[in-house]
Amino acid sequence: MINKILKERLKWFEWKNIKPIKEELNTLTVNKASYKLGDVIEINTNPSLMPQIEKIAKMLKPWRKGPFKINDLFINTEWKSYIKWNIVKPHLSLKEKEILDVGGNNGYYAFRMLEMNPKSVEIWDPSALFNLQFKFINKFIKSNIEYKLLGVEHIPMSDKKFDVIFCLGVLYHRPDPVTMLKELKQGLKEKGEVILDTLIIEGENEIALSPIRYQKMKNIYFIPTLKALYNWIEKAKFKEVEFLGKRYTKTDEQRKTDWIDGESLDSFLNKDQTKTIEGYPPPLRVYLKLKN
Repeated sequence: MINKILKERLKWFEWKNIKPIKEELNTLTVNKASYKLGDVIEINTNPSLMPQIEKIAKMLKPWRKGPFKINDLFINTEWKSYIKWNIVKPHLSLKEKEILDVGGNNGYYAFRMLEMNPKSVEIWDPSALFNLQFKFINKFIKSNIEYKLLGVEHIPMSDKKFDVIFCLGVLYHRPDPVTMLKELKQGLKEKGEVILDTLIIEGENEIALSPIRYQKMKNIYFIPTLKALYNWIEKAKFKEVEFLGKRYTKTDEQRKTDWIDGESLDSFLNKDQTKTIEGYPPPLRVYLKLKN
């Protein structure tokens, strides 16, 4: 079943907005490169390649997760993803572990995981564009990270189990959050862990916001209080929850740059950033470790 889904999704590379990028990327030959994994993923390569590298990087817009720096080319992504990574990093133990990053975007977090010497890393994300961004960066890093055009809903269809599953910024995009948490649990080995990041609202009641739009997005289904989220986790039968932290998303973390098209957080909030443009509470993220 998984192989059939993958074959079907690979056909997405043929739609008109992706095919020219794929063709250009295939002509890029990188014989020598070095890299440094840090808040900015820094790459050094042959300067003669820079005209083609810059061309491909711009074809691959919008760049959401990062940032990346290739020689002097700074890909100033919409998100300073290291802010989120630095919240969860002290709580991670990935050495010799088999890792899955669900909704892994262009692989920024997966590349950062390499610092901890995992046994293997997979990214599952259905976006053909983000897949090509990953392939572009991996031309220089040459990692063994495997990228599959799959989503969290495909976890129960796979026989493979993981030691750690990262699920960062996905839960509120799913219409049935409890089912999604159960799907994550099905992908874990015994004593496996899920690193979860999701939106919450403040409050003592066990309730959830269910907006038509939130920050102009239609695909936000439920934003729970922390108590309601813990109830969902209990219904999914996780044995333990560890609170890692929470943080309001501000324009120092997510903002419009030359590397995205369209709007970003400053257009999604009111002038003093105390509410969303719709009048809801501003984006607050919680970071949890769920134990199988």
